[in-house]
Amino acid sequence: MQKIILTGDRPTGKLHLGHYVGSLQNRVKLQESGKYDEIYLMIADAQALTDNFNNPQKVRDNVIEVALFYLACGIDPKKTTIFVQSQVPALTELTFYYMNLVTLSRLLRNPTVKNEVKLRGFEESIPSGFLNYPVSQTADITAFLATTVPVGEDQLPMIEQAREIVHAFNRIYGDTLVEPEAVLPDIKVARRLPSIDGKAKMSKSLGNCIYLDDSDAEITRKVMAMYTDPNHIKLTDPGKIEGNVVFTYLDIFCQDTDFPKYLPSYHNLDELKKHYQEGGLGDVTIKKFLANILIQIITPIREKRIELINNIDYVYEVLENGTKKANQKANQTLAKVKTAMGIDYFDNPKFKEEIKEKFQNNTTN
Repeated sequence: MQKIILTGDRPTGKLHLGHYVGSLQNRVKLQESGKYDEIYLMIADAQALTDNFNNPQKVRDNVIEVALFYLACGIDPKKTTIFVQSQVPALTELTFYYMNLVTLSRLLRNPTVKNEVKLRGFEESIPSGFLNYPVSQTADITAFLATTVPVGEDQLPMIEQAREIVHAFNRIYGDTLVEPEAVLPDIKVARRLPSIDGKAKMSKSLGNCIYLDDSDAEITRKVMAMYTDPNHIKLTDPGKIEGNVVFTYLDIFCQDTDFPKYLPSYHNLDELKKHYQEGGLGDVTIKKFLANILIQIITPIREKRIELINNIDYVYEVLENGTKKANQKANQTLAKVKTAMGIDYFDNPKFKEEIKEKFQNNTTN
């Protein structure tokens, strides 16, 4: 069986460090691993409309924005098919069929859905399209016969529900669909990057992000505003590492090679942590160190994005060609699904023979 990846993002704004460490960095690694036969990367505009239905321009404006970040971060369209969800009609049809395989109560119990409903204030009036996101996601995954879905920890319940729907389909209609497996980022702490304020995960809607096109000055400003240890007031005060956002980021992004460049008085992160915990190390010092590291990571992405903007026709062509390829694959799966369900009436010559035999026999008898 082929090894196939399907993953993607909602085009509701610019991508940020949470996307980079939680998915983009890992996608590039998987792309370059040579372990996968096909990789599909979806710009999930149709899904984004479920909670932006009254502001479609927001979604429209960010389709190319997301594609720019994909390419700037190292996604190679020769190895990864980038496509736009709404332009693959088979996904909508598959969603419609799969809706019969899951109950309303099961959708409402999905932890990810419950959390997102609360976050968006939908408790009293949940759009049905939003509630059916797990079903739509199952259509996305199965359309490409994906065996692997790279996700963050918060998306694990969605993959579990997709597996349930696939299992139900195969049980009723025969072995047709592939049950996907989730793949989490290698670094556990990177699976849910906290926001700069330490109150929630990094989120576009909450405005607590470091974006992948932020200027050096903007990165520095945001890092200097980061939450640390509120009891670490004086330089001599011992500081806590646990719950300290700056050290959480350093755990993810810092390398030993960063110290000679940006903080040569230390050899590694363990030494830095020890000094901070003992007292005598100020927050400004560690924040400046982190800012330099993040600038080092973001600068080439930002510069590549500008280069791509100056060649925007190329970005458009990547999406157009990728979407054509995605349609071919999804249509093949849809045909298999309809055959398994017995609703391939005009594509299956047996149907004509069956009805002729049935009604002619009835007439004869």
